[in-house]
Amino acid sequence: MGEVKQVRLSGFGGQGVVLAGTILGYAAIKDGKWVAGSSSYGAQARGGSARSDVVLSGGPIVFPNMNEADILVAMAQTAYTKYTEELAQEAWVIYDDELVSARSIEHATQIGFPATASALKELKQQQSANIVILGALAAITGIVSKGALSAAIGENVSERFKELNLKALELGYRLGEARKQ
Repeated sequence: MGEVKQVRLSGFGGQGVVLAGTILGYAAIKDGKWVAGSSSYGAQARGGSARSDVVLSGGPIVFPNMNEADILVAMAQTAYTKYTEELAQEAWVIYDDELVSARSIEHATQIGFPATASALKELKQQQSANIVILGALAAITGIVSKGALSAAIGENVSERFKELNLKALELGYRLGEARKQ
């Protein structure tokens, strides 16, 4: 069995974390990984809590549920506060630094990105901030390839929003690459 990585994408309803989790899962499959996933969102579609858990492995996944996040993406303060309590040792925390005020966590590497602000500035809307932060996540961690993410967007986003989301992926990937240097 290959190394298992547990990824949790979190925020509030309307931020697209469930779609981002779906795209991440499809990208991992395209990269030849085994994937299990689940998502949860509050009773109200917009404004309630939302999360998407994706378990990735190089081989069959014995336990498909999340124990502790190896990678946490937080797009809202409430999600950050709640889910940083469930981090694995040596975890990564990727967060929207315009929406989240991070605290010190000794056993995690934390990197903030202006996902929503960058989407507004460069793409003239904020709805693709989920894909911006997904691109940054991929660039920083290498969890999936950029090509696989592009293909997954092509298969999981309506034709009307495909070009915008591919631009958001490029933007996020650039932000992530800039942070690696």
